[in-house]
Amino acid sequence: QVQVVESGGGLVQPGGSLYLSCSASGTIFSINAMGWYRQAPGEERDLVARVTSGGSTDYAHSVKGRFTISRDNGLNTVYLQMNSLKPEDTAVYYCNVVGYTSESGTVPRPFDSWGQGTQVTVSS
Repeated sequence: QVQVVESGGGLVQPGGSLYLSCSASGTIFSINAMGWYRQAPGEERDLVARVTSGGSTDYAHSVKGRFTISRDNGLNTVYLQMNSLKPEDTAVYYCNVVGYTSESGTVPRPFDSWGQGTQVTVSS
């Protein structure tokens, strides 16, 4: 079992900043990628930013230049620095972790786990 826990959401004024954190724990054999997705009311869940174990990053066009994703492989933790926030960034932000899990002595199995989500609201 792999658990994913996010923190750091909240209410911020337009132009402000927020810092999200996400940690994965449990029977983790390896992690391929960690990322952030967001879902606004009535909308689909979309990719915000993603980072692979090798350090490659991918960003949604709407957040390029404003958001920065980073990762601590040793801590199985991913961060999202969000600057110059806009009202349209308002959404529930979810952390996603993809990799392999393995109980002692067993063959590693793939996993794809999500956190419970954290609300980000940008409003004056």
